[in-house]
Amino acid sequence: MLKKAHSLILIAVLILSAALTACSGNTDTASSENGSKKTIKFMHLWPAGSSKQQNQIVTDIIEQYEAEHEDVKIEIEVLENEQYKNKIKVLSSSNELPDVGFTWAAGYMTPFVKGNLFAELDDVLNDGLKDSFVSGTTEAYALDGKTYGLPLELNIAPIYYNKEIFEKYNLDVPQTYSEFENAVKTLADNGVAPIALGNKDRWTGSLWYMYLADRFGGAEVLNKAIDRSGSFEDSALISAAEEIQNLVKVNAFNKGYNGLSNDEGKAEFLNGNAAMYLMGTWELPNFTTNEEIPQDFRDSVGFFKFPTVEGGKGNIDSWVGGPGVGLFVAENSKVKDESKEFVKFFVEKWGEQSVEKAGVIPATKVDTDKVDLPDLYIDVLNELNKASSLTLFADVQMSASVAETHLNLIQSLFGNEVKPDDYAKQHEEALKAEEGN
Repeated sequence: MLKKAHSLILIAVLILSAALTACSGNTDTASSENGSKKTIKFMHLWPAGSSKQQNQIVTDIIEQYEAEHEDVKIEIEVLENEQYKNKIKVLSSSNELPDVGFTWAAGYMTPFVKGNLFAELDDVLNDGLKDSFVSGTTEAYALDGKTYGLPLELNIAPIYYNKEIFEKYNLDVPQTYSEFENAVKTLADNGVAPIALGNKDRWTGSLWYMYLADRFGGAEVLNKAIDRSGSFEDSALISAAEEIQNLVKVNAFNKGYNGLSNDEGKAEFLNGNAAMYLMGTWELPNFTTNEEIPQDFRDSVGFFKFPTVEGGKGNIDSWVGGPGVGLFVAENSKVKDESKEFVKFFVEKWGEQSVEKAGVIPATKVDTDKVDLPDLYIDVLNELNKASSLTLFADVQMSASVAETHLNLIQSLFGNEVKPDDYAKQHEEALKAEEGN
């Protein structure tokens, strides 16, 4: 009798266990038989307090997505930038990344890709999304020919100029480097600093070097030197270094530039002491909507593309810059297909809203006929839509140690403390040393 009772209890337990399993389903991922929603876990770094506009756009996009996909729930976690990076690092160590999250390009992304933590996204791009991006942006999120992130933001570096100063000295916007040199000479001869620069931060001077490298040698010469399919001792890269020192020789930059921070250098442009300023498009709000900067100055700011070098291989529609954050999908996500669909939707909707609502230039092309923006934004966006290539900031492409070598050499180059040949040689030695490790 006791044996029979034990059997009945065991059967009851098994029935109850089966019933509980059927009711619970997999709440984290796929829909259960009772119709529960699939959950996509999404982490981002735009809190409502410090990034109000971006946060609102994200909220709106998620609401749109959930309305169109009633079987999906987007579960959000929002952290500040550094908190986000720290948590992603912890989660990656246990292979528990969110289904969708934010990443940065190139060096930041590489360890995640090599650790097989990020899913390939070429299938998403090839599903009609590739042509939506500005040329060169998705390449920054590629490794070994495969794409692992989809960029949301983009910054390029135009040369801003003071239209009133140019008019005063009868200067036209230069299209060629010889025309640019003429403008520099005219301004310097009249006691006006041609170019505002704060090179204490070093990456600011790297922008000038990168453009000259592109215009002398074409869009790939610097990239190839860094990825080791080429050499830093390429003649175009040496010519670019020589030209930096030619600009120094003719007093192209404001006094004390190597000891000034970027903000101090920028002040020379903002106060009308310098005629030109090469910097990223994150400065656009200062020249359009920032009420702390006088309206008459904002009205006087224009921009132009870095001029072509006669006989050089560069294209005037080639830009130096780089994408900001991008979206990844976790390789081990149990809702990978749904996450990829969400990422594609997010990128498309973000491109439509980010520039107008938050002043953020997206990595996707913008139809300027459909947005209400200051003219300077419209002009930049129109140029981006016809960009031939985008060269990622050199120090971002490099490892931390090589980047430090590069930045130190940039400051030495601007300070006439290193000869162009040796500048190239030291870069090559640093890159080779890393290659051997």
